[in-house]
Amino acid sequence: MTLVARLLVAGRLDVDISAEPGDVVALVGPNGAGKSTFVHALAGLQRAEGSAVLDGRDLLALAPQDRSVGVVFQDQRLFPHLSALDNVAFGLRSRGSTKASARAAARNWLDRLGVGELAGRKPAQLSGGQAQRVAIARALVTEPDLLLLDEPFTGLDVGVAATLRIELGRHLADFRGVTVLVTHDALDALTLATSVAVLDAGRIAQHGTPTDVAARPRTEHVARLVGLNVIREADRLRAFSPAAVTVSLQAPTDSTRNRWSGVVRGAAPHGDAIRLQVSGDHDLIADVTPAASRELALVPGQQVWLSVKETAVTTYDAHPSR
Repeated sequence: MTLVARLLVAGRLDVDISAEPGDVVALVGPNGAGKSTFVHALAGLQRAEGSAVLDGRDLLALAPQDRSVGVVFQDQRLFPHLSALDNVAFGLRSRGSTKASARAAARNWLDRLGVGELAGRKPAQLSGGQAQRVAIARALVTEPDLLLLDEPFTGLDVGVAATLRIELGRHLADFRGVTVLVTHDALDALTLATSVAVLDAGRIAQHGTPTDVAARPRTEHVARLVGLNVIREADRLRAFSPAAVTVSLQAPTDSTRNRWSGVVRGAAPHGDAIRLQVSGDHDLIADVTPAASRELALVPGQQVWLSVKETAVTTYDAHPSR
């Protein structure tokens, strides 16, 4: 079920993506980058030009119901008047399955996702995590060739999201179609995806394996997602860890090349450290010990200097040849 898509939405999107059976492509990027527009175009919910060839058929030439596409939205979009069972069975019923066979398949998927005992409940009687499991079951029960997941963990409790991520990963490992996952969470991309496509202003800014993208991010948004600092210098990018940053109240007196002044904009716990958000010529993040944070009075508004040894910086091309 190979997918080769080149979608254009005037003034908003110009994206070219391909994927093989079993691939999970994570779409990441800032708000307004075009992620949901791309997914909606594949689903037939957004008009687009170009083509999206899946298993030899151009999806754009087909009505939404004929595309063999399953969609999971961040707000579930379950039918409020139907039970969980009938929500999941709806897709099969609309494709001509008998009520009995559709309900049997729906019950099987609800059981597989751990919510079989909730089959008789309506959406208003479900928690966020339970409702999202029902939505995932509804998308998978029709055995689609293309599965679209539009931020499926948004709004869920951290623990619920973690459990659901594990369960979804197990199902995706057995899914033989193509999956496109929209996410704002680096953990989703690193644990669920086989490749990551970074969208910026409606275009692909970077595409590669999760490991490659995390190690050499080419946009500030992705750098923040994976917890790195990235500075552009002409056609080169320089990346370094927040843990490699030294914070001081006075300009460094040594020969350190990499030094910047700025103002602390925020400070919050991050593991065993305190992570500082510092704004200046560059917006940077730095990790310091709680003791150092107290000693230097690193509170919002404090002027600071940041420095990094050259040996802690990785430098690479901003626009590598493809």
